[in-house]
Amino acid sequence: MSELFSALFGLDSLLVGTIVPFLFVLTVVVFVHEMGHYLVGRWCGIGVKAFSIGFGPEIFGFNDRNGTRWKLSAIPLGGYVKFVGDMNVTSTPDAEVTERLTPAEREVAFHTQPVWKRAATVVAGPLFNFLLTIAVLATFFAVYGRVVSEPTVAQVQPGSPAEIAGFQPGDRFVSVDGNPVRTFADVQYHVSGRAGDPLDFVLLRGGKEVELTATPEVTEQKDAAGNTFRIGVIGVVNDKELGQPRVIEYSAPGAVVEAVSETGRIVVRTGQFLKRFAVGREDKCQLGGPIKIADMAGRAAKLGFERLVELIALLSVGIGFLNLLPIPPLDGGHLAFYGIEAVIRRPVSERMMEAVYRTGMILVLAFMGFVFWNDLFGC
Repeated sequence: MSELFSALFGLDSLLVGTIVPFLFVLTVVVFVHEMGHYLVGRWCGIGVKAFSIGFGPEIFGFNDRNGTRWKLSAIPLGGYVKFVGDMNVTSTPDAEVTERLTPAEREVAFHTQPVWKRAATVVAGPLFNFLLTIAVLATFFAVYGRVVSEPTVAQVQPGSPAEIAGFQPGDRFVSVDGNPVRTFADVQYHVSGRAGDPLDFVLLRGGKEVELTATPEVTEQKDAAGNTFRIGVIGVVNDKELGQPRVIEYSAPGAVVEAVSETGRIVVRTGQFLKRFAVGREDKCQLGGPIKIADMAGRAAKLGFERLVELIALLSVGIGFLNLLPIPPLDGGHLAFYGIEAVIRRPVSERMMEAVYRTGMILVLAFMGFVFWNDLFGC
């Protein structure tokens, strides 16, 4: 009996070791995203019919004094806020539904609001995801600081792109592809996502600047949790003697500034990856769905709560970025329609909107199918 209990509920079991961390990570990210929609929507005077974590049948819930149904649903792969007048959980407009609203309901219905209120409500979801990431990173920077090293070359690996390009031990990086660098991590940031792209490097050698061109090659590495990932490298190594690693300590405001900067770098890197992926220049196995996220959550949990919170921050900014893509029914698709409406001073025709929504839904479902396939069979 004790062995069965351990297998089901032990720290290394599927339930406690993987499923629980996965649900914790996903619930936090989804809750923050939907809370952004809810809070700004309520601030704009829009009525909310339901706030759900998960999709499908309701497991349990309650009604608040404003008539909003707060609930936990059976399929824990997302969530939604359903506003007054919404046809469905994606806030798709419907003329017939709007016509059936009472005068009081029309006053607080989502689709009868000025375009700026609708846009603010929609953008609040991704914005709250970014704010969550900033808050987590700012806390880490304020508590632990940040370890940095000088951008110097201690070793050049034989046969590497760096050796072919003419890099030498003792070289100090000044810029990478026109981007100034201050630390060795800056160099890694600009190189790691550009495998196969010729990059221009400016180095300081013997007091003089030297310009070299090297093309990063792909290599597989593992992070502290044991997750395998593929990045670009040029084959230079930093060490303690030349790198002189040190810890930068931050005040509370300084930690926030650094967290905003780091979040921006993650967003840029995510966009760079998707652009390269779309043209076939990134490994498809780098994209994963719920199963991969669950595996990462389980690995992170084994390393401690801080690693799990770090995963929440990274996943949150990714969810925020993806939701801003201009594809209905994602938030970015709604914002694109509102942008057009603001320019032409009238809503997009219902027929056009319906056609675009259907196309967007097909794209979203195809992407979901792709990552599920990657999870189960592709990688």
